[in-house]
Amino acid sequence: MTVAIIEDEPHTAKDLAACILAASPGTQVIATLRSVREAILFFSGPQPAPDLIFSDIQLGDGLSFSVFKAMPYTVPVIFCTAHDEYALKAFEAAGIDYILKPFTAKSVGLALKKFDLLRGIPEAGGRLRDLVQQSVLVHHGDKIVPVSLSDIALFYVARESTRLLMYNLQGFIVNKSLEELEKAVAGQFYRANRQYLINREAIRDASPYFARKLLVNLRIPFDATITVPKTKAKDFLDWLAG
Repeated sequence: MTVAIIEDEPHTAKDLAACILAASPGTQVIATLRSVREAILFFSGPQPAPDLIFSDIQLGDGLSFSVFKAMPYTVPVIFCTAHDEYALKAFEAAGIDYILKPFTAKSVGLALKKFDLLRGIPEAGGRLRDLVQQSVLVHHGDKIVPVSLSDIALFYVARESTRLLMYNLQGFIVNKSLEELEKAVAGQFYRANRQYLINREAIRDASPYFARKLLVNLRIPFDATITVPKTKAKDFLDWLAG
């Protein structure tokens, strides 16, 4: 496995490399990059892409997110930073893990195990970014937690907030609009109306309702009535049929 490190503090970069090699002795650290500019130049060059990147976020000449926007390919990133306010953005930038400084050999090792696990999934096809996008990030206490789309029954709007409800009836507020979520989960979820975005696997059945609407019945308890307007009824049934 090959790894590139983006870190502007030389001692921190050295310690990080040592932790990586301790956790994965066969790893090659092919580059240590100290700025946004240096990283963009490196990844724009002719050398093969690394298998994984460890990256700080706040560098001397800007945020490392600029590097990943400029890269001609997608490489999974483990962010290693002292700032937790960037966690949501990090997971949207091909991030597969987020380690807060001061890191330890244990935290680096756990992040590498997560990478190995994702890399070993046959359906990944080498595109780990797609796996990241199969989760939604939510705030749970003082932590940011990824929730798998397969565990979510529906997204909905209530009390001016976007929320999700899991099959185990646990609910969270989501820091995205239904419009943003609809684009991200197209195919598996359907926008029944302005308030509800439903997972196909959460639907028990649909039945005729007033004014030629469809009433959607879920496999889990849910107090509100979910209907599909008559203008979308055929499209919904086609989608439900697969």
